[in-house]
Amino acid sequence: MKRAIITALVCLCAFAAQARAQQAPAPAADPHAGHGAHQTKPAEPSVAEKYFTDVELLDQDGKKVRFYTDVLKGKTVVVNAFFTTCTSVCPPMNRNMEKVQEAFGDRVGKDIFLVSITVDPATDTPPRLKEYASKFHAGAGWTFLTGTKENVAQALYKLGQYVDQKDDHKTVLILGNERTGLWKKAFALANVAELLKVVESVANDQGEASK
Repeated sequence: MKRAIITALVCLCAFAAQARAQQAPAPAADPHAGHGAHQTKPAEPSVAEKYFTDVELLDQDGKKVRFYTDVLKGKTVVVNAFFTTCTSVCPPMNRNMEKVQEAFGDRVGKDIFLVSITVDPATDTPPRLKEYASKFHAGAGWTFLTGTKENVAQALYKLGQYVDQKDDHKTVLILGNERTGLWKKAFALANVAELLKVVESVANDQGEASK
């Protein structure tokens, strides 16, 4: 299991490097090229889309969402893995998520989005997630996700958060600016002030093209 977790984290890091590279400016068009140069080719899927895929999940309202297109695309996200019956690290971890929500106020749901994915989809149905979300005053911009065991496992694996046993889930936040390709990890139980600095740095990233 540890080997699988390490592999997933390595994959996520490799993806982040590819995504950042993709932000580099495209080479200038050749002014001497023929008319064929003006033909527009169908857009290729981005590195992020290929990596994360559009595996189908369910949010706390029972709405079907596509993992990349609906949850991640063009957004700055703060993602954690948890389960509703956890009584140890999950409550303080989600309290920190709540404090992030409070600190960024109106930016949450506009350019910063919080995402909590259950590692126990068999138990954590949408109604159960909605009840749990209310305990942490989750507002618009904080999504709780579940789905089939297979689909949830795929999404978690792509984030380096997959575990065989729910009690083994990690207390790691995955922070990403999908628009610029910047991805970071942070300890979910860290001092909130430190977490806010990391979230701010990811949200305000301008990408390689600005450097």
